[in-house]
Amino acid sequence: MTVSHAQPKGFHMLAKPSGPICNLNCHYCFYTEKEALFPEKSHFRMSDETLEQFISQYINDQDAQEIPFVWQGGEPTLMGLGFYKRVIELQRKYGKGKRITNSLQTNGTLLNEEWCQFLAKHNFLVGLSIDGPEYIHDRYRVDRGGEPTFHKVYKAMQLLKKYKVAFNVLACVTNFSSKYPLEIYHFLKEAGAEFIQFIPIIERLPDTEANKLGLRHGTPSSIGQSEVPKVVTPWTVKSEEYGDFLITIFDEWVKKDVGKITVMNFEHSLTSWLGLPSTTCIFAETCGRAAIVEHNGDVFSCDHFMYPEYKLGNIADQTFTEMMDSNQQRAFGEKKKSSLPKYCQSCEVRFACNGECPKHRFLLAPDGEPGLNYLCAGYKKYFHHIHKYMKVMVQLIENGLPASEVMEVIKRPLVIKK
Repeated sequence: MTVSHAQPKGFHMLAKPSGPICNLNCHYCFYTEKEALFPEKSHFRMSDETLEQFISQYINDQDAQEIPFVWQGGEPTLMGLGFYKRVIELQRKYGKGKRITNSLQTNGTLLNEEWCQFLAKHNFLVGLSIDGPEYIHDRYRVDRGGEPTFHKVYKAMQLLKKYKVAFNVLACVTNFSSKYPLEIYHFLKEAGAEFIQFIPIIERLPDTEANKLGLRHGTPSSIGQSEVPKVVTPWTVKSEEYGDFLITIFDEWVKKDVGKITVMNFEHSLTSWLGLPSTTCIFAETCGRAAIVEHNGDVFSCDHFMYPEYKLGNIADQTFTEMMDSNQQRAFGEKKKSSLPKYCQSCEVRFACNGECPKHRFLLAPDGEPGLNYLCAGYKKYFHHIHKYMKVMVQLIENGLPASEVMEVIKRPLVIKK
């Protein structure tokens, strides 16, 4: 297991070159519905002018020597290879000697030999969405015609391996898939995935504002208000079942796979136990330094807050620095900490959680205060379970030993103390 001690500088911008458009119709997707927020558009495609503005400004406004570009959607491969060849040209033009990296988050269905050759040549890191074996993946991840997509995605994974393209797997955890933790983990291991992240699916049924905007899911504007529906979508994972899902996989991983398989959920936890600032926004005390730029140059506070009230501006009119350092964005980021319920402030695992993502804070705390995270019960269960193992890994690292030594240590249970 590797732990990065380098802290991010500046800000991060997630690019959506194809906007919310996707060739799949995954039932649980929170972003494709955002098409309704662009009623004047007949197509969604980042223009060459906007692309050049984005790349030049993003590089120019960063103090860091390494500039990470992340391309997402919707489905970013809908832009075609020509678009990304232009990306490379512009990054070289405006790079100023800085190290430029590229990541592409994709459903994989459009990847072929030509794509993989390009991705390998230019050292793209690919985030591939696959939820597990066929019967799990195809439960919700279907195309526009309702047809299953597993075989296309699995083929893409094999192509990525063939061309030695660095990739990680993003597996969404739903109400259905949470019941099969080891089946999913074993499948991904056997398929050759060495970097895995498990993402909980949590969506509320539409509220008044969502209905007004033509959206399928509840909006952040109703969080903390009396109209917030307690009812979540059928595919939303149950809180404690998500905790049990992580625990079951962790118990397998900590005995056999530390140092062999990187599970980002466990990496994030170890970072917290080491006393280091979180490397992921959802577990940080504050947020607001990771925004998105849409296909038309509009910038929004966060990927999960792509709603009219969270629009910061457009790159044609303002610089990234102006928008990210604006009072609006500062307030957005600080609210995560200032709105944390008292119940959370005194929680023994706050250091590892910090209330998680504000998007998920729509429950009432036991004392009736609003703002409790939907996943609270599950995370508490998970964090308490891993505590003794994390303490061992911390001791190993502090003594200059690899965290993977924990696999030997736990064979002697008496050594592990809470």
